[in-house]
Amino acid sequence: MREDGKLDYLEFPATDVGPLKAFYGSAFGWKFQDYGPEYAAFSEGLDGGFNADPGADAISAPLPVLFVHDLEALLARVEAAGGTVVKPIFAFPGGRRFHFKDPAGNELAVWSET
Repeated sequence: MREDGKLDYLEFPATDVGPLKAFYGSAFGWKFQDYGPEYAAFSEGLDGGFNADPGADAISAPLPVLFVHDLEALLARVEAAGGTVVKPIFAFPGGRRFHFKDPAGNELAVWSET
């Protein structure tokens, strides 16, 4: 069961998911679910994915993704605590999410199934 505020997903930036799938598959035996040519998800302890969408804002580091049941309420709490929203709430296959930076400049995302 998913819990509010817990790390739920880790997204890695990529320019091409093929070599990453080959590497992690060969080195660690990971299996993948493809969502088009630019995204491959994995479920290997902590769920995650490789994102090579050229239309997405460039993220140069892995993106930790937290889960929450009430996305709007958590967005308000992030802003009240001093976080800066860098990508407002948007829909994606599987739910909705937003991105923010913490006071140290680390980018994270928060997602909800609804």
